[in-house]
Amino acid sequence: MQSIKLSEVKKYVEKNIGIFHLKRLQSLESLKLSNVLKRKNPYLFKAKNILTAEKLVRTFLDAHLSSQEETIFGDFLEELAIYINAKVYNGVKSAAEGIDLEFTKDSIRYIVSVKSGPNWGNSSQVQRLRNNFLKAKKILRTSHSKLQVIAINGCCYGRDNNPDKGDYYKYCGQKFWEFISGNQDLYVKIIEPLGYKAKQKNEEFLVKYTQIVNKFSYLFMQHFCSDGLINWNALLQFNSSVEPPDRQMIKTLDHDQH
Repeated sequence: MQSIKLSEVKKYVEKNIGIFHLKRLQSLESLKLSNVLKRKNPYLFKAKNILTAEKLVRTFLDAHLSSQEETIFGDFLEELAIYINAKVYNGVKSAAEGIDLEFTKDSIRYIVSVKSGPNWGNSSQVQRLRNNFLKAKKILRTSHSKLQVIAINGCCYGRDNNPDKGDYYKYCGQKFWEFISGNQDLYVKIIEPLGYKAKQKNEEFLVKYTQIVNKFSYLFMQHFCSDGLINWNALLQFNSSVEPPDRQMIKTLDHDQH
């Protein structure tokens, strides 16, 4: 086991956090209004008494972006965890399906699937994780029958007070970062570097976000408002009718948005 300096973590984050901001911006720029309207629940927003096109469009966008950002940032934290573990335990990115990290500590081979937070999946997704762990263990033991292999579901934040899941362990938050690094305080030490150039990057993002809100609102009013009011029937027909939306309408909604 080796130790890792916080300065190394800081340098890595500052070098790579721009990838998160870039992917976040690309996700926003690639949005099409027709897809946003088809994927969200009009009934919910009617029940919330949303009355203006701008507020409805902004709510649609925020719901989409929240999900996207969680995924994008989760990928970044996964890479950070692998980098730290490689420095401390010579860990490597796994080639096994559904496994992100492999490393050896105290003669035990650990296989790790990294998730963003503790509530990451439904029962079928958890079962898929179990199956991936079983397959990876089987492959590792074909070449070393006496090898002790322990599976870990690592979550970058949160907590789980019952980590023993039977055929794998679930380590969250402080316990996860300490597990991969040997440093019990790492989970708080990495927060400061993550803010590198955050103000600048978020200001750039806000400019693009505002531009898209305005463009989407204008298009929405053209097609889904009558006499200045949201036409919920028209929106529901576009979103849920047996008959698919008119191709020309979709083309108009998505034309030259960016």
